[in-house]
Amino acid sequence: MRLGKHSLTHFIFIGLSGGVIGGLLFGTSILPLAEMLAEVFLRLLKMAIMPLIITSIISGVISVGSAGNLGRLGGKTFGYYILSSFMAIITGLILVNIFRPGVGANIPLEQSPETIAVTEESLDHLLLHIIPENPLRSMVEGDVLPVIFFSILFAFFISRLPQRQSSRIGDFFQAAFAAMMRLTQFVVWSAPLGVFGIMARIVAKTGFSAFKPLGIYFMIVLSGLFIHALINLPLILRFVAGFNPINHYRNMPGALLTAFSTCSSMVTLPLTMDAVTNQTGVSRKVASFTLPIGATVNMDGTALYECVATMFIAQVYGIELNIAAQAIVVLTALMASIGAASVPMSGLVMMSIILKAVGLPLEGVGIILAVDRVLDMFRTTVNVLSDSVGAVVIARLEGERVDSSK
Repeated sequence: MRLGKHSLTHFIFIGLSGGVIGGLLFGTSILPLAEMLAEVFLRLLKMAIMPLIITSIISGVISVGSAGNLGRLGGKTFGYYILSSFMAIITGLILVNIFRPGVGANIPLEQSPETIAVTEESLDHLLLHIIPENPLRSMVEGDVLPVIFFSILFAFFISRLPQRQSSRIGDFFQAAFAAMMRLTQFVVWSAPLGVFGIMARIVAKTGFSAFKPLGIYFMIVLSGLFIHALINLPLILRFVAGFNPINHYRNMPGALLTAFSTCSSMVTLPLTMDAVTNQTGVSRKVASFTLPIGATVNMDGTALYECVATMFIAQVYGIELNIAAQAIVVLTALMASIGAASVPMSGLVMMSIILKAVGLPLEGVGIILAVDRVLDMFRTTVNVLSDSVGAVVIARLEGERVDSSK
């Protein structure tokens, strides 16, 4: 997103720098302004979450189902997406539990919950809670997981209706999603002001001591992304597809560099399609089915980042997430990915959804925005790489003889 010659990223960095400088120069006297700007940003973010979840997930599932894409090939494709995303999330979860970057972090935050409800419930109760007794009540109360579950189920059965009916309902939700994207663009353009307020508040109260744990968090996310790209995905290629990872990876630099520079799986799609079909040798039938869907719903890098960020924010608050709570983080990261790639600044928006699901205050988003743009470049690259690996895997499972010499 751009305003004149400047992108939103430029303004976020301006807000970040201005907040650091303002907090350093004016000290606690800047707190009234900083806290007001931070609160405005967080309230706008909360306003957009629930409508965005409903419209993005329903429109995403309908678009997949209406094209007849939920058959055998679709089952294998989504099976791969779940496997690869789960491996990415678990990788991030292991790293953040080992290194615990947020423990002892001296980051002052306005809200200081001593505990959250999700840590006090058993896993079986939490899993049952995903099924809403009253979907409308869940929407009103902002209960994220039941709303996601209902939206996926509702959209699936919309796609099973006769063509005329499903088209009408699908057109409505596509239009509603388009409107929510416009509204979300407005909300995320307030991020520079929110970042200014949050960073000014932090620096005014603690100086620069807050940035050390943030640097450790950055390195953990980066390490997890590299592990997933260089170990997890090659293992899937070798043992699920029976294909030499090197033969595929050497065809991908053009698409990966484009993903790195644009931070967009969709913009990179033509290059990914070319590399997978013309160089790795996947048929156009498989590639044209798996890659567009992957660019929309398969986000391994983003899911890993969201998991680590949620755990980091919980550690900053001094809250220990038990096994049940961490399972909710994993499950939400998987479920919330549907339709998220089309959302502007999807990492920020989906991060808010996961924090809401777990019960953590949304102001935690402001902590990680300082390094979000750089991480976005790396996680988008991993997203595109995973999409391409998925195309090879599905081609092999469909019995194709993939020839990387094409």
